[in-house]
Amino acid sequence: MVILGVLQGILLESFRLLGRMSPYLLFGFFFAGILRVFFSPEKVARHLGEGRVSSVIKAAILGIPLPLCSCGVIPTAISLRRQGANKGATLSFLISTPTTGVDSILATYSLLGPLFAIYRVVASFLAGVFSGLLENLSLEESPQPLVAASSCNLCDLNEPHFHNVLDKIKFMFYYAFVELLEGIGKWLLLGILIGGVITYLIPQEFIENYLGSGWQAMIVMLVVGIPIYVCATGSIPIVAALMFKGMSPGAGMVFLLAGPATNAVTITVLAKELGKKAVALYLISISITSILLGMLLNLIWEIFAFQKSFLIAMPKEILPRWMEIGSALVLLGLIASGFVKGRLWLVKKREATNTEELKGSKEVVLEVPDMTCQHCVSLIKGALNRIKGMKQAEITLKDKIVKVLFEGRVDREGVVKAINSAGYEVKDN
Repeated sequence: MVILGVLQGILLESFRLLGRMSPYLLFGFFFAGILRVFFSPEKVARHLGEGRVSSVIKAAILGIPLPLCSCGVIPTAISLRRQGANKGATLSFLISTPTTGVDSILATYSLLGPLFAIYRVVASFLAGVFSGLLENLSLEESPQPLVAASSCNLCDLNEPHFHNVLDKIKFMFYYAFVELLEGIGKWLLLGILIGGVITYLIPQEFIENYLGSGWQAMIVMLVVGIPIYVCATGSIPIVAALMFKGMSPGAGMVFLLAGPATNAVTITVLAKELGKKAVALYLISISITSILLGMLLNLIWEIFAFQKSFLIAMPKEILPRWMEIGSALVLLGLIASGFVKGRLWLVKKREATNTEELKGSKEVVLEVPDMTCQHCVSLIKGALNRIKGMKQAEITLKDKIVKVLFEGRVDREGVVKAINSAGYEVKDN
């Protein structure tokens, strides 16, 4: 009975957090769909190659609203790099993009209030610019071979073609509530569940004693945040729960900056793509800026301490409870629907490989260890669709396997090049 009561308490607290975030998340996903249709990061590379300072600033500004997670941003940043962006602009984009996003900005407001939401945007911009400038002014830039970008935001085709308004609307909703949710849905739910555990189980005195104030708390959050995968949106309920228990806002900001911007996968891929010196500067800059910006936030927090509504948005100041519950149920339904459809798609693909239709086809099977989410699958599939003679591409995310079927001549080299152009590496057999 005690265990059942604890589980009920954790789930109740988790659902409350989900309810607070859901209306803003749904709107954020919708706006992300609009951005995806009309604003493709692959098409801005020409602005990020010239100028050691201006390119870095542009990269930070362009990256802030894009709803890319900390693994989804890797191939996009590498794609920008291969299309002509300099190293500083690449790092600036790599930091400013996963630490914000229109969905996470609105979710930050829902749980942590307007000051924190505004400061998070400014902090992401400053961290990206500082890292990019440090890179461009410290290391010599080497010429970068260019890779052609797709000419279409919707279907990844290079040939001239046209999409009507209905096609754009359909893709906008698909990207917002299917593809994007598949990429961050599980991390969002995991973060909310952890927030529920913290709220229900961890005593306030414990947080106040060990994470309450001072630079020590920021160092702890930095050490925790750098190596692990942290979703920009999924990390918000964790920070909110810790802050409500007594953690300093500065320590929370360190985690929200360093966590999404870094993880073991990002560090490994960047070391191979940009070099070890660039990665070292990347880690040093994000560590320095997150600590300094965290200390500054603590000072600002004390200045505005008298105005609680501006610091922490309380439930009564946001939306009606019925809207929060309804939005939470809709969001859970969308996440569950995407999960079920994804499993059905895999079953259908596996069955299709055993049908008479594919008899006589030749295949290329490759391992792509850098794939980490559905966004990765989408990028690789878009690149594979441009290979001539390809009949079908099957990607198994769990096993990191890409299987490409050909009707005629097998083009293994073309498959490898297509995967590389999407920003991923193929494991040598």
